[in-house]
Amino acid sequence: MGFISRLFLQLGPASVVFKAILLSLAGIFLLIGFIVLRRWYRGRFLMRLSQRTYMIRARWNDIMSGELPCSVWRLKRLDCTIVEAILLDKIEPANPEETTKLLKLLRESGLLEMRILEARYLRGWSQRTALVALGRTRTPEVVPALAEALDSISQDTRIAAARGLACTGLIDAAVPLLDRFVSGQLRIPEPVLKNALAACCRKQPNILLNYLSQAKGADRELLARVLGELAGPESIDDLLMLSVDSSPEIRASAARALGHTRSSTTLSTLAALAADSEWFVRLRAVVSLGLLEHPGRIKPLLRAVCDPNRNVRQRAAWSLARAERHLHDILEQVIQTKDKYALQAFISELERSGAMDNVARLLELHQSDPTAKALLMEALTDGKKYLEKAALASSAAAGGH
Repeated sequence: MGFISRLFLQLGPASVVFKAILLSLAGIFLLIGFIVLRRWYRGRFLMRLSQRTYMIRARWNDIMSGELPCSVWRLKRLDCTIVEAILLDKIEPANPEETTKLLKLLRESGLLEMRILEARYLRGWSQRTALVALGRTRTPEVVPALAEALDSISQDTRIAAARGLACTGLIDAAVPLLDRFVSGQLRIPEPVLKNALAACCRKQPNILLNYLSQAKGADRELLARVLGELAGPESIDDLLMLSVDSSPEIRASAARALGHTRSSTTLSTLAALAADSEWFVRLRAVVSLGLLEHPGRIKPLLRAVCDPNRNVRQRAAWSLARAERHLHDILEQVIQTKDKYALQAFISELERSGAMDNVARLLELHQSDPTAKALLMEALTDGKKYLEKAALASSAAAGGH
């Protein structure tokens, strides 16, 4: 030590630099040592995990049948983690009979109750992991614990709780979400809420109608959008009421849902919505009309192909171009509109769908009608230019990536 002290005295001001170099080297060696130690520990843990997983897999049938009592592995933390992971992975694709057996083991071993306690009393990452694991069990008894976490002060925990409720896929799990949402107490991002409600209400979307009457403003529109994705034929009467709502967002959602019903009874309503004052309502209605098989859809689609909004025109043309049995008559009627934009959109869609032989036949038939022939030729030229521009833009975007 005396030698080092004398050396620092001899170096004078340079001793500060020398000390800094020594500290840096010491820090580097400590960091390298930590990395090596961590890799060694991680490798040892993974090897042990692999061995225990193999042993549990080898005796899985005994665990399920009860020949290997829960007391053998229940108090070993690593074994509990492995057994729980296997159970949760098997629950997702299992049929009802298998699910009952898996949940029985989950309950009898105490793993389910342990996760419920962790979800209620732990905090941070451990709590969020427990919340998602509870959701994967898809059992009603986990809903109260998940619902409590929706009131957490941490947004990450609230999101984990909503995702856990979504994983259950149970209508009971939608109730705490909807109750808090309509009362203004739910504080989670909109996409998370929409996904959770869609997952929970898929089998019974009518529950959304009860809360739709309680919600207001943007909240009501969000519920209508979820309903628009899920509603089926059983909700037609309620959807017809929503189709005349004062909110254009509600009308658009109703138009979308009516298309999912695939019912001809919605034709007149969709035709009216296709003439709505808002372009996105008209667009939703045109998309839904394209899903119907009823021949009565052709007339409102022909009106829509002349719409001032390009998106509505193009979607109407897309639907008309796929009405294979009526293509020739539709093309005649589009020509009669004398709307070059409608004709251009329709011919562009015909070219995409490979039905251009209909245009060739019409050119032959209209040789004596110079006006119709001129419209057809102009639409063909403009359509070709449009397709070339689209192809160039697509290739440029691909080259940029």
